[in-house]
Formats: sequence, C-alpha cells, structure tokens
Amino acid sequence: MILKLSSASSIFLLAYGVLIIPAAHLLLSSSKAFILELSLIEVSTCNLNLMLILDQISLSFSGVICIISGCVLLFSSSYMASDLFLKRFVWLVILFVLSMNFLIFISSLPALLLGWDGLGITSFVLVGYYQNYKSLSASMLTILANRVGDVMILLAIGVMVVQGHWNIFFTFDFLMDNLKSLSFMVLIAAMTKSAQIPFSSWLPAAMAAPTPVSALVHSSTLVTAGVFLLIRFYPSLVGSIHNSALATLYFMSIMTMLMAGVAANYENDLKKIIALSTLSQLGLMMMTLALKMPYLALFHLYTHAMFKALLFLCAGAIIHNESNTQDIRDMGEIWKDLPFITACMNIANLCLCGSPFMSGFYSKDLILELTLLGDFSTLMILLTFLAIGLTTSYSLRLSLRSLWAPRNSTPLHFKFSKDLYINWACFILAFSAVMAGMYLQLVFINFSPSFFMSTSTKMIPLIAVIFGLMFTFIFWVPNPQLSLKMNKSRFFLSTMWFLTPLSSQPTSKYSLLLATNTMKSLDHGWLEVVGGGGAFTSLKILVLVNQLIQSKNINFFVTTMLFFLLLTLAAYSSILM
Repeated sequence: MILKLSSASSIFLLAYGVLIIPAAHLLLSSSKAFILELSLIEVSTCNLNLMLILDQISLSFSGVICIISGCVLLFSSSYMASDLFLKRFVWLVILFVLSMNFLIFISSLPALLLGWDGLGITSFVLVGYYQNYKSLSASMLTILANRVGDVMILLAIGVMVVQGHWNIFFTFDFLMDNLKSLSFMVLIAAMTKSAQIPFSSWLPAAMAAPTPVSALVHSSTLVTAGVFLLIRFYPSLVGSIHNSALATLYFMSIMTMLMAGVAANYENDLKKIIALSTLSQLGLMMMTLALKMPYLALFHLYTHAMFKALLFLCAGAIIHNESNTQDIRDMGEIWKDLPFITACMNIANLCLCGSPFMSGFYSKDLILELTLLGDFSTLMILLTFLAIGLTTSYSLRLSLRSLWAPRNSTPLHFKFSKDLYINWACFILAFSAVMAGMYLQLVFINFSPSFFMSTSTKMIPLIAVIFGLMFTFIFWVPNPQLSLKMNKSRFFLSTMWFLTPLSSQPTSKYSLLLATNTMKSLDHGWLEVVGGGGAFTSLKILVLVNQLIQSKNINFFVTTMLFFLLLTLAAYSSILM
C-alpha cells in the first residue's frame, strides 16, 4: 500500500507536469497572463490579498518541478522501499513540492511566506529525516542559515506598508528610497536561499538528507527559490536596485563559483561533489542576474534542474549498489554492474560541462558568449572561465574515479540494474536532459536582433572546457591519491575557504563559553550560597550547634540561665539609674 502511494503520487505529478508545460507554451505564444485575487484581510487602506499569477514563467517552472518530483518519487519507490516510514516520507515530499508551488504562483509578500517558510520547515524535517546527530546538526545549520532570508522577507513586508499594498509587481517609483531598501532586502533573502557567499556552508551540509530529497532540493526547489525570487520580481527591482549592489552580487557569485569548483576537486564524497556543483551553477545563475539577463538565468535554471536531478538519482543508485558507500575512492568499475546508470550519469556530466548539443550547452554557452560581448571587467571574465574549467575538471574526475577506475575495495554490492522504478525515473530525466535545451531555446529564447562574434571569441568557452580536461589528466589521473595528502592549503580549499567552520564553530564556541561562565558564576556560585546549597549549609551549622548545646549536663544549663539572668538585671538597673 505504501509503495502504491509513492507510485500514484509520481504518476500524478508527472501527468500534471506534462500537461502544464503546453499551457505555458500557449500563454507565451498568446502573450497573455491571468491574475486571480482573493481578499483576505482589510485594515484601513492596507489590504492583505492572496494573488495568484498564471503566466508562462510560473506554469513552466511548476511543470519542471512536478516532472522532477514525479521522477524522484518513482525512484523512491525502490530506493526507500525498506524504510519503515516511507508513507511519512512521501507526504513530506508532497508538502515540500506544494510549498515551492506556493512560492511560484503567489506575488504578495505576506502570502508568499506560505511557500518561503514552508520550504524552510519541510527542508528542516527532510534533512533530519534519518534521526541522528549528524542529520540534526545539518538540518539546524540549514534552517538557521535560511532564517536570515526569512528576516529579510519580513522586513520587506514592513517596508511595503508605505506603498499601501504588498504586491511587489505594482511598486510606486516616486518612493525610490523605500524601493531601494526593498530591493536590498529581497536581494539578501535570495542570496541566503541560493547559498551564495557568505551563506554557502549549509548547502553541502544538507547532503545528510536521503538522496531523493537531495535530488529535489538541489535541482529545482529549495536552492533555486532565491534565484526564482529575483527573476520573478526583477522588472520591479531593476530600476531601483543600486549598481553597487549588482556589482557586489556579480563579484560574490563569481567567488562562489570558484570556491565550489576548487572544493569539488578536493572532495571525495560523491554526494558532496554533486552538491558543490550545484553551488557552482547557482553562482552562474546569480552572475547572469547581476548582468541583467533574468530570462537567460531562468533558461539555465530549467536545464540545470533536469540534469542535476538525474545526476543525484544516478548517485543514489550507485550508493545502493556499493553497499551505501559514498567515498569515490572505494568505488570503481561501476559500468560493469550498472551500464544504464553509467550512461545516464555520463549524460548528466556532459550536460554539466556544457558539452555541445546537450541541454546545458544551450544555456551555459549562451551566457558565456553574452558575457564576452558585454562591457565587463577582464579579470572577472577570466575568473568566470576559470570556474567553468574547474566544473569540467571535477566532473571528469568524478566519472573516472567512480565509473571507470579499477575497484579499490571488496566487491560487496547488490546488482539491481533491472529495477524498473530506478531505470524509468533515470530514463525520463535523461531524455529531458538531452532534449530540454533545444526545446526551451526554440520556445523561450528570441534571437532578435541577431548578434555576431568572431570564431576566436566563439572558441573561448570550448578552450575553458579543454583546460578543465587537461587539469584533470595532469593532476588527478597520474596521482589519484593526491587528495589524501592533508595540509593547511588543502584544508583551506576543501572547507570552502574556511567558510564551513566559520559559519558554525564561532557561534557555538561563544555560546557555549557564555553558558559555561553563567553556570560557574550562578549555578555553581551565588546560587549555591544563597540557594539550596547555602540554606543546607546554614541549617547544618545550626543543627550542629543545637546538638552541641544539648549534649551538655544540667549544671551547664543552670549556670547559663543564672548568667543571662544576672546580665538582664544589670542592664535593667543601669537603665533605672
């Protein structure tokens, strides 16, 4: 019955996704959009309305999410089959997808919190699904990092009160200072959700979640919420946001790409390598937004969602096949056991590298070409292409070490290459990863007016890819144990430039130090003197004195009584005189 629930949910989501994308195509061709508004609360001149917007962006993104979610649930029917709480897992995934759809279709900021906070709460539960200390710490880091974005959204709601409404599509230009503050808050919220520097540490930590959840979180839902927020509200924000803010976003996104690319080349955990590749691609999307190309960022968001979900599902199949081992150094010769999964993973890696005629090529190559044609800093362009080369490097290293290299461990594995749930889920995503780029370019991208570039300029992205291949063959293939040598520089590079320890350890250190000092000064200090410990000591002294007095003979009591009587008479006589 539980397996039927996950399978039925996957079929429903797949059917919805397949039907909703043609509807988005129809709205795009007719240049129409529909707005449904429901009044919830009316307070003076400030009304709280639930506004649903149905346009080509919301419908197409919802379709992509539901197709990926359907494949994830189909994959979970086999991957999570032995889990005792599979029914709860399926309902949590459905709530997660529902929260993302709320975020997509709602344009009013207070109502948008339904989706924004819903993503945060459900991600906290899903990341901590395995109920151990590692999962708990990862889920706490995830939700606390995202709380910064939640605070920014709440502040933006307060700023929007001056506008007289909470719909970000209809902001007033004459309140420019107010609009600049609003733009800054939305920008910070988007950076926290999409894990840009300095909010990047939570994304690799979220790998503590089950692999199907990782496929959903890192492809089209949680991490893309920030990118989608900026794309959705870009027409209202572009005129008000300061150029220095865009320049800062541009710089931070490129640094995020470099940081993730270098860390992925030193990482040995299969899921963390893919998570760092997600971080790199999010940096590319944010860079595209900083260059004022929102719909091109949306194009890459769609293509990335398809092949990244495929990459995670293939990783999950490999982990199951290798007796739950995630270290790529213990893998090898996967192609013999899982030929179909190997083919799908190679397709996903080719898309990630931007290989010609794969879906990633159509979006990534176009972004790089427009970057070359623009009036941008030469240093930033060089760093961008260096990050692209690093993407190729860690993708090739991942394939060589896990799929093709000789096996480095005892071949204890379970062969399930004919599992229909896993194979169908991977096939649907592999087909989408190959065809989505061409379809989306034909439908959503309009090359008017046309632009031309020289052959040498056109070859620069390909040169960056070749550079990444050469880097892998020079550094990793001759010396595969290079990543085992731990030193300070490797620790710096592998911990995301110390961002991971800096994001958690200082806060924990000073909080624990404050708690320790409080315990020493109060609980073990003054409270012991004036509280229960002090009262016990005082009572003990009184009891000992009382026992000492009671242990004397009758002469002692008579003498004491006479002494106090004489003392009293002497005092009384002195008063009378």
